[in-house]
Amino acid sequence: MTNTTHFGYKTVNEDEKVKEVAKVFHSVAAKYDVMNDLMSGGLHRIWKTFTIANAGVRPGMKVLDIAGGTGDLAKAFAKQAGPTGEVWLTDINESMLRVGRDRLLNKGLVTPTLLCDAEKLPFPDNYFDRVSVAFGLRNMTHKDQALAEMRRVLKPGGKLLVLEFSKVAEPLQKPYDLYSFSVLPWLGKRIANDSESYRYLAESIRMHPDQETLKTMMQAAGLERVQYYNLTAGVAALHTGIKL
Repeated sequence: MTNTTHFGYKTVNEDEKVKEVAKVFHSVAAKYDVMNDLMSGGLHRIWKTFTIANAGVRPGMKVLDIAGGTGDLAKAFAKQAGPTGEVWLTDINESMLRVGRDRLLNKGLVTPTLLCDAEKLPFPDNYFDRVSVAFGLRNMTHKDQALAEMRRVLKPGGKLLVLEFSKVAEPLQKPYDLYSFSVLPWLGKRIANDSESYRYLAESIRMHPDQETLKTMMQAAGLERVQYYNLTAGVAALHTGIKL
């Protein structure tokens, strides 16, 4: 029997979701940063800065950035970890990874980059001081498995940081829906010549676990001291957890 999952609002076979998500990011990779700035009014940069500050990366640390996309977090972590540290930029999508790798090289940062699946991380147990995933968990088919893998590769005392779109505050729900399902696809069509990928983005946000549900999932994966911070009235949220 083939297992099914959701791709936005559609129900699809699990294997099909992987292929469909890959198509989305192959399509948007070249315009990814431009679209992020337009979609969020630049707020995604503030959310990432907050995440970087909460990570507290210090010289010599080992850091894994999962679904690292165009490398915003990896770039900051590489500077903080310094020449004695080790920062890995990973993504399951080759187009996104190439953009991220090239951006890091253009900044003079030579860090290891790896094409890999977050649900099957090719790293040993207890290896990293920090693991981060920004706007990537939402696209993973088996989120519980991915969270368990992230915990596995963390050292005892290490921290996981999950930055993701989340459930917006109730008073903003109607205008947020109008923006998500009307303005985002229009922007996608105008800027990236791809409205469907941005319609999927809006749908995938609605299908993602809310703040409390994701907190419970992280605890179920074995993380301790799990907490979250609502950003911009819950448009995004940063969840953190410690491996003890």
